[in-house]
Amino acid sequence: MCGRYTLVLERDDLEERFDARVFDPFAPTYNAAPGQRLPVITNEAPETIQRLEWGLVPSWADDDTDGLINARAETVAEKPSFRAAYERRRCLVPADGFYEWVETDRGKQPHRVAFEDERPFAMAGLWERWEPETTQTGLDAFGGGVDGAGDDGPLETFTVLTTEPNEVVGALHHRMAVILEPADERRWLTGDDPRDLLEPHPADEMRAYPVSTAVNDPSNDDPSLLEPVEY
Repeated sequence: MCGRYTLVLERDDLEERFDARVFDPFAPTYNAAPGQRLPVITNEAPETIQRLEWGLVPSWADDDTDGLINARAETVAEKPSFRAAYERRRCLVPADGFYEWVETDRGKQPHRVAFEDERPFAMAGLWERWEPETTQTGLDAFGGGVDGAGDDGPLETFTVLTTEPNEVVGALHHRMAVILEPADERRWLTGDDPRDLLEPHPADEMRAYPVSTAVNDPSNDDPSLLEPVEY
């Protein structure tokens, strides 16, 4: 699975890499975690990097709890929770590394997986828009709300697709995030059926190294989490 990742690019570098503009507040993150609002590029607005909440809530869900942080690439086109999003709502999830945990005699040891040159990449994702079943009254019914994104407004969420691991990740976990080649990113957003892109990324030029268990706590978010440790 992919349950934590990093995106430590500066704003200008992020915009240049993905040829898209950032309009929401942005800061590097060393410990992106489920439930956070994180940078995503959707097929609906491919020239914009916006923030969606990590944990996909299907549009037909009764409530907005229990968001799905990962979707299996092998079944994403058939599963009810993801089928509609796969057909119509794909996204890119910018990152430059992700964390996996290994069971040891002393507990679970986190590792960071990244390219050797620390270059950024896009993980394949899906997004959804969930609308609460409420009837607006008063000013809100006539557009008097602040921006339509309050407690009673639509919730936009995303999930990260996973696939079989390559040799580097396979030593840590039985799944890995789908990493897209830069030339394939736009086809993932707009292609009719780009399932052929959902393969393990080659292990060439990738590395994994142990990091501090401080990453276990999502409230820890600073550059020290990237430093290698011995165990």
